[in-house]
Amino acid sequence: MALMAQALVPVFALILIGYLFKRWQFPGDSFWIQAERFSYYVLFPAMLVFKLGQAQVPASAYGNVILIVLAMLSVMTLTLVAAQWMFRWPGPVFSSVYQGSIRFNAFVAIATAGLLLGDDGLSTMAMVIALKIPLINLLCILMFSLAVGQDGGVRWRPVARAIITNPLIIGSIVGALWGYFRIGFHPLLAGVLEPLSDLALPLGLMTVGAGLQLKALRGTSVPFLVSAGLKLIGFPLMTAGLAMAMGLSGTLVQACVLLAALPTATSSYILARQLGGDAPLMAAIVSGQTLLAVATIPLILAVLL
Repeated sequence: MALMAQALVPVFALILIGYLFKRWQFPGDSFWIQAERFSYYVLFPAMLVFKLGQAQVPASAYGNVILIVLAMLSVMTLTLVAAQWMFRWPGPVFSSVYQGSIRFNAFVAIATAGLLLGDDGLSTMAMVIALKIPLINLLCILMFSLAVGQDGGVRWRPVARAIITNPLIIGSIVGALWGYFRIGFHPLLAGVLEPLSDLALPLGLMTVGAGLQLKALRGTSVPFLVSAGLKLIGFPLMTAGLAMAMGLSGTLVQACVLLAALPTATSSYILARQLGGDAPLMAAIVSGQTLLAVATIPLILAVLL
């Protein structure tokens, strides 16, 4: 437990620093927008290529990753459909609850995996992320189409292009292939990738804090509570149960449970705003889950891992 706290405290401390700097308008609002873009498109892909490129992941792990990820997403989707049948939320509300319960913050995922599980855990986490991101995006778009019912339906071509060009997916795939074929890194290339990799976690986590909208938490609602409960407690418990039923163990299970316990992605708010979801509720879910995760992640990991 003490080791876990030592790994998680810096994560949430950096998120808090980012929030405070943004509130103090230091070094300026425009900085944080560009810092998030720089982290997303440059730093995190560089870190994934560098870390995965050095990892020795057995080929058998890929099949287990596919099985557990498909099981996780299927069971959670069925759970959320059952919740919608029970509460009868309007379409935009349900779309935000769905996103809040099934998406994850990739910045926090990579940071916590590297600190808690080491390089092997980070490599496994990157494999899971590379598979989950496109599947989750497809599921969320599908739910928007069914729940919100946009005129003309969903335009799938831009969605597919956004998934294919996702820098985290590209970085994970390139890194996995680099490591699989044992290419290795020339000292000059390593000299560039390593400092970029080292910079990714602190800057990425601070941009998570800068994106928090605590004012959105006023008037906490039942949809928020359901989403937070399912994402931060229900999902990791469900994942651990699925892994046990499937006979899985080791680093893969640790990575999947950790991923399930993380707060939802800040990009959920952008998608809700673009596709007709409940954007204010989505902002509350993103910010509230990030704050609650300070308490729930150590508790969940202490019980399950």
